[in-house]
Amino acid sequence: MKDRRWVDELTIEELEEILRLKRREERLKRLRERGAARASQAETRTPRPLDLPRPAEGGTQYSAVIESPRRARPRRGIRWGWIWDRFLLLIEVLALLGFLLVVLQMSLTLQTLNQESRAAQSQPTPTPTPVIGVGILPGGHTPPDAQGQTQPAPIPPHLRALIAEVTPLPVPTPGPEQARRIVIPAIGVDAPVVEGDDWESLKKGAGHHIGSANPGERGNCVISAHDDVYGEIFRDLPKVQVGDEVRLYTETQVYRYTVVQSRIIAPDEIGVMAPTHSPVLTLISCYPYGVDTHRIVVIATLQS
Repeated sequence: MKDRRWVDELTIEELEEILRLKRREERLKRLRERGAARASQAETRTPRPLDLPRPAEGGTQYSAVIESPRRARPRRGIRWGWIWDRFLLLIEVLALLGFLLVVLQMSLTLQTLNQESRAAQSQPTPTPTPVIGVGILPGGHTPPDAQGQTQPAPIPPHLRALIAEVTPLPVPTPGPEQARRIVIPAIGVDAPVVEGDDWESLKKGAGHHIGSANPGERGNCVISAHDDVYGEIFRDLPKVQVGDEVRLYTETQVYRYTVVQSRIIAPDEIGVMAPTHSPVLTLISCYPYGVDTHRIVVIATLQS
């Protein structure tokens, strides 16, 4: 039953009770509004457990979870482009490693050859070796095959009949007139000279062609050496210029030559080794460096 009395008819205690009830109703209304707002926000969030007060000891434990619908993730297909790019990158890396391995192996081989050459050149009395075959200029960087021919420059067909008639010259007895040392100041060459210019001879230093003139004599003194193996004695021979000096030492004397010509020729142009009427020095090596498909020939005349 409703109380229909006027406010001025109520006591102070009754007025305070009415005010307390009003405040309680306002507080409950605000709590309902906040709960509705939180419920709407929870629909867009992932489910999480609510923080509920712990039950009293011996009571029933409870929890609540607000669940929201999960969106299905789209399934990704195989990325063939990415796989192909990585495959090409792997091939490039392997190719680079293979190239570096080849370069390293070539460098080690070259070091071994140069060490063998330095050991042979340090011998006080090098052993002479037989003359090489006719038809190919000395100084080739490829060792001879089983038939004794130097590759890749075989004996020309028109010279093979001549070779069959040629008897190899005997190795001369070492004498004081033979070249012992060659010096080319312009390119820093200072190397021993041995008799013979075949593959084994050129391991020991520059080789004097057997049958050619000795230093200072009238005729063609032919000396050859490697450019890329066994010490690389004539590596910088292409840098020699007209007017540069070449010195040949024997046991008793030094002969000075002046460069007058330098040219590139084919390996079978053996005319540069032909005898001459005046004292001439002919230096021969492979060309170009590391390729060795041709020969470089430097010609010098004896200084008066």
